[in-house]
Amino acid sequence: MATSHPTRPNWTRWLLLVLAIGLVQRAALWFSYPPVSYNDTAGYRRLAQAALSGWRDFDGTRVPGYPLWMALVGPDQQVYLSQLILGLLITLLFFYLGFQATHSPAFGAVAALAHSLNLNQFFFEANLLSETLATFWLALVLACVWLALRTNLRWRWLAWLGVGVFGALAGLTRTLYLFIPFWAGLYLALMPQAPGRWRLHFNGRALVLTCLPALLITGCWVNYLYSRFGIVNVTTMGGFHLVQHTGQWFELLPDEDAVLRDVFLQFRADQIADTGSPGNAIWDALPAMEEASGLGFRELSSAMAQLSFQLIWQHPDRYLWSVLGGWQLFWRAPVYWKPEALPAALRGAFEILVPAQRILLILANLVFLASTTLALFWRNWRQRLALTPGWVFLIITLWLTSVLQSLPDHGDNPRFLVSQQSWVIFWVLWVVWRLRQTGDFLPRGQKRN
Repeated sequence: MATSHPTRPNWTRWLLLVLAIGLVQRAALWFSYPPVSYNDTAGYRRLAQAALSGWRDFDGTRVPGYPLWMALVGPDQQVYLSQLILGLLITLLFFYLGFQATHSPAFGAVAALAHSLNLNQFFFEANLLSETLATFWLALVLACVWLALRTNLRWRWLAWLGVGVFGALAGLTRTLYLFIPFWAGLYLALMPQAPGRWRLHFNGRALVLTCLPALLITGCWVNYLYSRFGIVNVTTMGGFHLVQHTGQWFELLPDEDAVLRDVFLQFRADQIADTGSPGNAIWDALPAMEEASGLGFRELSSAMAQLSFQLIWQHPDRYLWSVLGGWQLFWRAPVYWKPEALPAALRGAFEILVPAQRILLILANLVFLASTTLALFWRNWRQRLALTPGWVFLIITLWLTSVLQSLPDHGDNPRFLVSQQSWVIFWVLWVVWRLRQTGDFLPRGQKRN
């Protein structure tokens, strides 16, 4: 008589449910909400056209990832469609990650739908901005890291290569993520073993196979900028981003820099009068600063970088305070959408849903910060959460991103979390799952054995 086995969870039903919901909601978005342009969209499209024209007019103001995507995909409507497809693929990746984390297809479905039903992610798929593409590359990075930590050694090298390639593509889509493949390579080199085993040892193959493709891909772009413009950087705009910090105390520059100082201060005053904040004044000031100084765009960026480093060196306390301000902005979880673009019949409902969900996103961010900080200092909490190397990678990467995003820029910091917001929610779902598994949500005296 054959030995009976417990019925295995039917993961295909959960996957089909996730797929059906994802397809229906994206079809509804496609037919009711147009592709939406923002201030950055024209710059991306201009660079896409420059790439199609032989790169002669590609000025290096942005990394090439999203402009190349637009160039390859085509007009705005096709870019919109491609981002809806990417959003669905990201959803499926989170189903895989959730299933792998718990061996529960129900948890995989919840993790997937938490991404798909997040209105910020949902509306961003219609926005002609780089976030959805970056989110896709980062989801692939996370999946490859988990594969590298979980699969047998025979196929692990493919996961290492995937981390390097997808991480580099994420960095060339949003410069914030340039560090990720190199950080991931170091992490995998130190901790390539299966879950539950924390023995540290160095694996040189993991480091090489992860970092080498990232170096080659990123290096090709840096070499292009160096050969074209004589700079060793990934964009020609680094100096202007630093002014987002130092512009707050630009009046402290000496009189020998009065030409640039005074023009910027005029535009900063106008920006404060209009918005109450000095943020992003540099972008309106650029034409006047070029005219007053006689410097070209790239020369002006270099000059602003030098002035900013001078101010940071002289006033490190102001800089650190500004960095701290950018760090806390990172967790604000705004939702980027255009209410007027929705049909009137739907607009009222979403004007209630969007603020409500934003509150939930901010709460999720606070839970992430509190629970991960607690895990750092309390061993019992770490054990309760059953932290595996995959979860530790997710936690440290989010913390690194939150700090690194604020060092070079103090402008659109709330937007910088968008591509990793689903990582935060994934972690929060895991915390809830583990607390349920350990019985911590049950009344005293009813704990599970």
